[in-house]
This record gives sequence, structure tokens and C-alpha cells, in this order.
Amino acid sequence: MMFAQKYQYYLELIEEYLKKLPFEDNLICQSMNYSLVGGGKRVRPVLALACAEIVGGLPGNFVREASAIELIHTYSLIHDDLPAMDDDDFRRGKPSNHKAFGEAAAILAGDALLTYAFELLSQPLSVPPEKQIRVIRETAAAAGWRGMVGGQVLDTIGNGQKSELSEIENIHRMKTGALLKASARLGAILGGGTEEEIDIVSEYASYIGLAFQIKDDILDIVGESQVLGKPVGSDEKLNKPTYPTILGLEGAYGYLAKTISSAKNTIGFFGQKADFLSALADYIAERDN
Repeated sequence: MMFAQKYQYYLELIEEYLKKLPFEDNLICQSMNYSLVGGGKRVRPVLALACAEIVGGLPGNFVREASAIELIHTYSLIHDDLPAMDDDDFRRGKPSNHKAFGEAAAILAGDALLTYAFELLSQPLSVPPEKQIRVIRETAAAAGWRGMVGGQVLDTIGNGQKSELSEIENIHRMKTGALLKASARLGAILGGGTEEEIDIVSEYASYIGLAFQIKDDILDIVGESQVLGKPVGSDEKLNKPTYPTILGLEGAYGYLAKTISSAKNTIGFFGQKADFLSALADYIAERDN
């Protein structure tokens, strides 16, 4: 199956599940659903399903768990757009959650999505309980102060203070990479992967996490607002150190290519079964939003 067809297959599984979530007709659920169904590439849940399949699992068996990762990601975007964070008025071409529902509702919607994710992850599942508990524990760590939240703290509080490449990479390994890595591990663990296979998809995910952020930084300079769905130049407005500010634009493109190459070399362990994940790495590098 070609990359686009396979991606669409995974995407439809996720979208169908998300549309059926039993939200009620009240303000907080409207706010939650507004951001959750607001589009997006669904890279994290797609990665989870692909990693389940590459180790021999059936992706259709773990759509709920992969979708839970998307709830966590959506919560992070809602909070990331808040005035106290990046102060972005638009997300995916429409008003940010706090612009549509107010700041208080946006904060609470993010909180609700995060907790709902773990409600989904803890539902009965036909895998050994120790695997499910491991996934819950690792996902919580990736979303918390040792992962995504910790990276956001460094990114927000440290604006204009960091200039070393290693410091920027540390931020993005936590802020962006941790949840991508958790997505890959979730799929490989639940799909029945060996420890070696789990480690390999983890390393791959770490590379594409960095690549994702490098490309984001590049697009903030060369992208188009209508395509991105938000204004360009927000990093410069916040005086954020980025890959282009440290390496130059040409250097950032070169570093992106090197990172993608490392990801593809790593996942090559799986032979032809790695075709989709190898193409996914290219997709991340070539995207325009």
C-alpha cells in the first residue's frame, strides 16, 4: 500500500473514533471538541498505529489508545496558544480556543482533554495488564514535567536566553519529541514488540521529533500564513531561539536532512516493513504546514 493510502487508512480510523466520543452539549465539551476536531495531521496517533503494525500487531485494535495521545496533544496546543504562553490568536486557520470560548474555558478544556486521555488509556484492553500499565506510566511521564510540560517551561520562561544548539534540542526533545516517542512506544508495546523493537521505534521517533520542530522553525520564516493556519514570524515576535537563528536558514535545512536520514537509517532495521515509517519521515520534512 502506498504511503498516502496507508496514511489515509490510519487517519480514517482515528477520525472515526474521535467523532464518536460521547461529548455532551455543554460549554466545556464544546470547547474540547472545537479543538479536537479542528483538523490536523494526527501524526502522533498515526505513528502509534504504524508502530503497532510494524511489530506484528493489528492497528485496528488500538485506535482508542492512539486517539488518547491525540487528546493529550490537543490539550497542549490549547494551552500553548494562551496569552501566558505563545499568545497565538489562530490555530489551523480558525480562532484559537481561548479566542472562541474565553481564556478560562480554554484552560479547563485543556485540563479535561488531558484527564479524559487517561480515562481512555485505562479502559479494559485485551493485552497483558502489565503492558497497559507500562503504556499509561510512560505516557504520563512524556506528558508531564519530565517531558512535554518540562519542555514548555524551558521554552516559555527561557525566551531570548538560550543560544546553544544543545539547549534548543533539549527543549524540543521534551516539548515535541517526548509525546512522539511515547506514541511510537505505545504502539510497539501494545502491538507485542520485543524490547529491541520498542527501542528502535523509540530512537526513530526521537529523530522525527527533532525533525518536526526543525521544520516548524523553518516554516515560521518561509511559510505562508494561509497554509500554516496561523501567522508566521511568531518565534521572532517572542524572541525565541530557533534552529534557523542558530544555524542560519540553509544550515537548518541541512540539519533537517541529516536528522531525517538518521531516522530512516534507524527504522531500516525492519526492512521492507519500514517503508511507511521511512516515508513518514520524508513527509515531515517536506510538509508545508
